[in-house]
Amino acid sequence: MTKTSVSKDGNKNKKSVSIPFLGEMNSGSPWGNVFFYLFLLFIFFMIFGGVGGLSQKPEQIGINEMVKLIQDEKVQDIVVAGDKIEIQLRDGTKLATEKESNISFDEILTNNKIDRSKIAGDVKVERRITFEQILTPLLMFGFPLLILFFIFRQMRTANSDITSFGKSRARLFKKGQTQITFDDVAGNQEAKTEMMEIVDFLKNPDKYRKLGARIPKGILLVGPSGVGKTLLAKAIAGEANVPFYSVAGSEFMEMLVGVGSSRVRDLFNVARSNQPSLIFIDEIDAIGRQRGMGIGGGHDEREQTLNQILIEMDGFDTRTYVIVLAATNRPDMLDPALIRPGRFDRRITVMLPDLKDREAIIRIHMKDKPVSEEVKIEQIARKTVGFSGADIENMMNEAAILAARANKAEIDQKDIEEAALKVTLGSERKTLQSEEERKMTAYHEAGHALVSAFVKDMDPVYRVSIIARGASLGHTSFPPERDRYNETRTRLNSIICTMLGGRAAEEIVFGELTVGAADDIAKATDIARKMVSEWGMSSLGPVSYDIGTGQFWLARGIEEGNKVSEDMAAKIDAEVQRIVHDAFEKAKEVLKEHREKLDKVAGKLLEKETIDGEEFKALIS
Repeated sequence: MTKTSVSKDGNKNKKSVSIPFLGEMNSGSPWGNVFFYLFLLFIFFMIFGGVGGLSQKPEQIGINEMVKLIQDEKVQDIVVAGDKIEIQLRDGTKLATEKESNISFDEILTNNKIDRSKIAGDVKVERRITFEQILTPLLMFGFPLLILFFIFRQMRTANSDITSFGKSRARLFKKGQTQITFDDVAGNQEAKTEMMEIVDFLKNPDKYRKLGARIPKGILLVGPSGVGKTLLAKAIAGEANVPFYSVAGSEFMEMLVGVGSSRVRDLFNVARSNQPSLIFIDEIDAIGRQRGMGIGGGHDEREQTLNQILIEMDGFDTRTYVIVLAATNRPDMLDPALIRPGRFDRRITVMLPDLKDREAIIRIHMKDKPVSEEVKIEQIARKTVGFSGADIENMMNEAAILAARANKAEIDQKDIEEAALKVTLGSERKTLQSEEERKMTAYHEAGHALVSAFVKDMDPVYRVSIIARGASLGHTSFPPERDRYNETRTRLNSIICTMLGGRAAEEIVFGELTVGAADDIAKATDIARKMVSEWGMSSLGPVSYDIGTGQFWLARGIEEGNKVSEDMAAKIDAEVQRIVHDAFEKAKEVLKEHREKLDKVAGKLLEKETIDGEEFKALIS
């Protein structure tokens, strides 16, 4: 088959011939022409050889029969072609026979004492080239040459791949290639302002140079996952009229030593040749971790790559106009030499969206979806405290799927609220429970809800349900009424108390304990441990204790070890136990005092399976 490729500028390139087994070859190549015509010749002989084979063949006879026919003067013509003899009788019948290779036709006549005049016509001797005679040398000499050609071509491709290991894998985005702009980025106004300043610097550098301002060398985007760090970088690619090179930190790493640093050099060389330009390194913590933290030592491939980045960003050549953008959610892992001024001059913290930001993000993701006019965006934003931009996008997508599943024409409030629960807790699942298990689950969730209503500084209950979701058999949700950026010790104690309300209800009502409180206990213990070791909210005083928690400690703990003595560790454990135990006793006191309300809420859950905040307030009022 023939394929025609078209270049980016619209001009047609040379045609290439694609042959089975031979592969795709350029018609301009002499080797391509040779193998192409050989292939056509092979097909030609196959076709005509096959056609000849399908035609009617003459009847085969023996030599003695031929001799008898000649003696009886029945033969008209004889054609000798090699060892084959074709015989045409006087009545038009065609016969054929084969002779031995070491004897001629005349010797056959002489040995049988036959006069040649008994043949009425002529005796012709022809030299014919058979298909086998052509195919045999072709296979003997041509096929090995063909194999050698393909081996050579594969070796050349492999050598090309080896030499390309050191080339940068960055993707180039030109103006117009990405449709994302700052209008598509909701919230994070401070971060957008600083990023737009960079774009303006690239477009109008003279305005800043007049005042002696220099272009920043690096901008580090820091924030939790899903808040829009990569989206901000894509927005710059859509706004800036300069080359934009995007690469992930892990793409610098290969098993070959020196490949990472070679790719860094190549990336910066390409960016300098097209300056002013932008380089975006996503997940820079993959290569920018503190040196000396790894087991590989100073000659570790990752550290060599980091060293090359440090040199390229702040070497002797300060005349370049290349800005490096980088994103990470682990800034504590980065090497101090990488994040100092002169390399990354700016650190932009991208936080989780607040109420107004969530409203704007919801509106953006509602643009291409048919949403009912009755949807209350502000109410949804209030119920999604702690959601990142990625969570909101996922929530709106799940809402659209739920509406489509129900054959609705529009997405309504109920779909969005159900999607929010699905994102945080998982989908509803039908679990066959006995009546006793349902009753235990109902009292467990009622215990959470009731304790939260009678302790200080807790948010109101939004929903209580005993419908299984994800790995849980039920859930009690009380989303914050407002965005909180700080927590008090009173509220933290109330949160722990509320978490242990389910276990307290099981013990009071059934005199039994279940494994359903495992997650509650783990979260309550974690908060209590942080209150003691990090936040100084215990009798041990305002002291931070390094107890070896978190991934950062795991990375450096190999060399530094735990900084807390065994005696202090025992005191920390005792203090954590006291906080959790006091909260548990407080939860039991609340439930014993309001036992009738506990039974009422649990009974309503067994009846309806789900009750909302207003109904819960009515039950306990």
